Amino acid sequence: MKLCPLLLALLGGAPALAQTPALPAPADSGTYVLHKFEQPIGKETYRLTRTAQTLTYDVAFRFVDRGSPVPLRARLQVTPTYEPLRLAVKGRTSRMSTINDSIEIGKGQAYVRVDDKVTTTAVGPLSFPVAGYAPGTGQLLLLRYWQQHGRPASLPTLPTGAVQISRDGQDTLTFQNQPLVLERYVIKGLVWGNELLWTDQQGRLMCIITNDAEGDKLEMMWQPYESLLPTLIGRAAAHGMRLFTAEAGSKAATQSKVLAISGGAVLDVLTGKRLPNQVVLIENGKITKIGAVGKVKVPPGAEVIQAAGQTLVPGLWDMHAHFQQAEWGPAYLAAGVTTVRDCGNEFSYINAIQRAIDTGRGVGPRILKAGLIDGSGQRPLGIVRADTPAEAVQAVQQYKANGFAQIKLYSSLKPEIVRAICAEAHRQGLTVTGHIPDGMNLYQGVRAGMDQVNHLPYVGSVLKRNPDRSYNFTDTTSLRAFRFLKESHTVIDPTLGVYEIIGRSTQDDITQLEPAFAKLPPPLQALFISMGGDPKEVAGFRPQYNSLVQLVKVLYDQGVTIVAGTDMGFPGTSLDRELELYVQAGLTPLQALQTATITPARVMKQDKQSGSIEVGKQADLVLVDGNPLEKIQNLRRVKLVVKDGRAYDPARMRTLAGYQP
Repeated sequence: MKLCPLLLALLGGAPALAQTPALPAPADSGTYVLHKFEQPIGKETYRLTRTAQTLTYDVAFRFVDRGSPVPLRARLQVTPTYEPLRLAVKGRTSRMSTINDSIEIGKGQAYVRVDDKVTTTAVGPLSFPVAGYAPGTGQLLLLRYWQQHGRPASLPTLPTGAVQISRDGQDTLTFQNQPLVLERYVIKGLVWGNELLWTDQQGRLMCIITNDAEGDKLEMMWQPYESLLPTLIGRAAAHGMRLFTAEAGSKAATQSKVLAISGGAVLDVLTGKRLPNQVVLIENGKITKIGAVGKVKVPPGAEVIQAAGQTLVPGLWDMHAHFQQAEWGPAYLAAGVTTVRDCGNEFSYINAIQRAIDTGRGVGPRILKAGLIDGSGQRPLGIVRADTPAEAVQAVQQYKANGFAQIKLYSSLKPEIVRAICAEAHRQGLTVTGHIPDGMNLYQGVRAGMDQVNHLPYVGSVLKRNPDRSYNFTDTTSLRAFRFLKESHTVIDPTLGVYEIIGRSTQDDITQLEPAFAKLPPPLQALFISMGGDPKEVAGFRPQYNSLVQLVKVLYDQGVTIVAGTDMGFPGTSLDRELELYVQAGLTPLQALQTATITPARVMKQDKQSGSIEVGKQADLVLVDGNPLEKIQNLRRVKLVVKDGRAYDPARMRTLAGYQP
């Protein structure tokens, strides 16, 4: 399904007042290798043409993401002192988005064309055109302009907004047995959150770690130094988490010796009972007492949180996360998500993110890691590949040795390699989840050893279809599949919200999916508002989508285990939407809530420590206004989040993640 073009801001500029010494002359050409999940998937190459009045950069940008080409061409023109003159960008910015924009600056005016819409706006002092994360050459010129014009704290952008650029320090790496000192910069406002960029001591762009136009992390590395990318990915995770501490101005969480939450109701997800007027005592990260007000003594000196009219629920689980950038940490906590299963990431990145959170140098939920393995097929993902049984065993053992809880299969694995991965994973005490690889069906994947399956359409692919592509749930073909899943104890992670987003009409009100859409960071608003298609395109998908929603209820009633996962979407709050869709499908609010609390805890063998509010369990709790058993939407009304006994203010977490007040 083709999605509408992303609303990527074009920025305009004019001469600034303060000038700094000239930078070294730029190279006549350069090539950056583009990566996703550390896998080299394409290149960006620029060629520079010089005249006395202009520097013209012609840029070819292209990558192939899981079999889908993403080509882009750009021309950028500046003066020798980097005053902007022209920018034109045409092509694709992701598998699901296009761009055809240009901007020309002259006589104090910026002439902007976005697709077929042309506008004219006045150009103020200090501004520069750049078309989003790509091409990276545009960010190189943006940085040079900022350096040449006094390094302002904020750089206004056209047609709206601003970016903030700051020098964040140095990183010393080793290259060819010699120290290499890189200058580290942070750009904020171009994509969601903090984008990290490195140059060498001569000002040449070395690396950008950013996010593409579908929210996936994307790395650009200067070709001669590509071997340094894994190190910089790890540094990016640590620096990204550190920046939250700096932005917070003080501790992001509070931890008292004893924390008492008093007067609210406690929701027991095991029994479905909502016990009113309770006291919950927390000490050393554990729940120590639960009981009625007046019967539980609150120790002197305890921090007391009054919770009258509110409900205490277990910390939520998102069973399909992709922790693509540090900003996901506070965004998850703001939504009450205290545990996530990361379903595939760069090895060095997710390890560094988890380490920062666990050691208190970062902010975010508890992370259970699923290690991604793919094969060298038509649309591979990542750099961990297994094409032989020996490679399969080695990959599983590497993940096990680094604290991963699970293995995730991807689409290009061969059937015999799937069996080898599952056998070794089970031998190592790990479970296996993921995609059903190409050339296999649901039955073959599960029989090969898969314990869990991501994404509901893999179930739908073996069901009987109606002429409109919806599913026939009563046909013998479908009933056979339901029995098979139940008897195999297969766990399904539906990710319904993903299909709602990509199958929406762009003419529909997006606040139906995300009520707080207006408070999202502007780059996220631009990202999501374009996702979907025109009404005619999505009409054909609607029967199948409605049938997917119904399938959740059918599977649940057939005894198949369902766990709630989002596969990204609106950071944190997509889990709320996932549960709302389950209720829409026919689950009760309690049943839906269980798919994001006690059920995933059981599936991941963490139910002795997590998943419900019980004495002795981890103090992972969410205080919400109202009763979610009456209205599942009340889960969005988060007043306080407790993770490992630390109390987090959701408003403060949203601020850290760049959300608007």
